[in-house]
Amino acid sequence: MSSLTRSSALILGISLILGLSTLGYFLTEAASRYKAFDRSVTVKGLSEREYKADIVLWPIQFNVASNDLAELYSRVERQTQWIKEYLINSGISAEEISVAAPNITDKSAQQYGGDSGATYRYSAFQTVTVYSNNVDKARSVMGNLSSLGKRGIVFIGNNYEGQTEYFFTRLNEVKPEMIEEATRKAREVAQKFAADSESKLGKIKRASQGQFSIYSRDSNNPHIKKVRVVSTVEYYLSD
Repeated sequence: MSSLTRSSALILGISLILGLSTLGYFLTEAASRYKAFDRSVTVKGLSEREYKADIVLWPIQFNVASNDLAELYSRVERQTQWIKEYLINSGISAEEISVAAPNITDKSAQQYGGDSGATYRYSAFQTVTVYSNNVDKARSVMGNLSSLGKRGIVFIGNNYEGQTEYFFTRLNEVKPEMIEEATRKAREVAQKFAADSESKLGKIKRASQGQFSIYSRDSNNPHIKKVRVVSTVEYYLSD
């Protein structure tokens, strides 16, 4: 009886060893195949294009100074009218021109500062704004605006509030083509990587589209906008 028990235990032990060995083999093989299947490469594709701005915001600012407040307002109104007439005669429509209320400073009423000896008591800061989708026309008019200086208008420049701004508003129109280009370039990079590693490029595992960025080409051409997007794509690789 004892001998039979030992034989059964031996057979059971051998069976367990063989079973565990077989299971280990299949688990190792499965893990190896899964690891091979999970191989991937992540690449980026860039699309960058230049477009002309389609909106211009052009603030025209000037100063007037006087010791008589009524005269100050009269001069502001008169010079504002000159600017509007010049713009309209140059091809800017009246609907594209807006006029803000003048900012008046009474130097004698200021609590601080050394303006007690100022030549003029009152000064006015006025802004006439052009908001137009005719960028080329507005730019051509800008170059000749200084001719109004001969009529006594003191224009203000080189301040932050008076900077001309250009906008590109047709992003939704160009998005599809740019995304397609960025994705195509990403695939070209992935195909080159797969060829170099003697692999085959598979399907997309995951993809993400970066944010679109719009900026001026350079400081001398702010009306030319660069639009840029980077797509990140991860592809499966196989042998």
